[in-house]
Amino acid sequence: MASELLYLSRADVERVGLAMAEIIAAVEAVFREKGEGRVEMPAKIGIHPAPDDFLHAMPAYVASPQSAGIKWVGNFLKNAPKGLPTISGLLVLNDPEIGLPIAVMDCTWITAKRTGAASAVAAKYLARADAEALAIIGCGVQGQSHLEAMLTQCSAIRRIVAYDRIPAHLDRYVRGMQAIHKVPVSRASDIETAVRGADIIVTATEIRKHPAPVIRPEWIKPGAFCMTVDFDAQFTPGAIGSMDLLYTDDAPQMEFYRTMGYFSATPKAQGDLGEVVTGRKPRRARPEQRTMAMHLGLAIEDMVTAIRIYENAVAQGIGTRLPL
Repeated sequence: MASELLYLSRADVERVGLAMAEIIAAVEAVFREKGEGRVEMPAKIGIHPAPDDFLHAMPAYVASPQSAGIKWVGNFLKNAPKGLPTISGLLVLNDPEIGLPIAVMDCTWITAKRTGAASAVAAKYLARADAEALAIIGCGVQGQSHLEAMLTQCSAIRRIVAYDRIPAHLDRYVRGMQAIHKVPVSRASDIETAVRGADIIVTATEIRKHPAPVIRPEWIKPGAFCMTVDFDAQFTPGAIGSMDLLYTDDAPQMEFYRTMGYFSATPKAQGDLGEVVTGRKPRRARPEQRTMAMHLGLAIEDMVTAIRIYENAVAQGIGTRLPL
């Protein structure tokens, strides 16, 4: 019987070196598991110390690769000016056979990477294969993760335009992403400039219960794929309503959020990504279709990423053993 667990700090998690391509493959596989009904994932529950701040509990069990656990994650919008991360928390992995905890790890890196990976999976099924122009709205951690994920998934991307309402954040993003990915990134003066002409639009701004969206349907070109990481924060109801295909990552959770006051002007999703991956719901069928994925972030993505980090950490001797 296990008498200790492995603790992995954020530095430990990063040092494991799990590649984005591997995370994308793992997340696609778990959406197939979800579509086949082989996962257990209750809706998130949470507490809200401030109207747009939250701490969420996210448990899940996945049959393959067998993994079970819970993520306790916070999103506090006022942290950024204090030099603190907006998103932070811990993830606990349990042994699915005996229930004992086997690992506790920082979830900041995991949350960033698996979110970008889930969006890349959506792009595989909903974006045009020849998509060349990528627009990133919001140049924080998710803006960084999504650039990496989209470049990994979408090999035809040649033009990247970024926008952030804080000029210093935009400048830092452009410099950093060009240095890391060796691709040109241009600055947009406003959201409309960034969005017009884009084949893939990623919005990764602040999630708010009562947003003030700006993206209008006429800004979105035929054939564009829109990936919202921030719920309906930036796309107007008219823009969302103009989509030929509108999916989420988990339709029941989206409806649960609606009971909490979110998505008040957003139409019901036509299905979820697991159904698309398994062929139960249609993927993009025509070049001119406008498509959208509005993801909430799922614990199954965390579990399949975390189990791989744990296994690699054990193999590499990374982390600290703690007694139970």
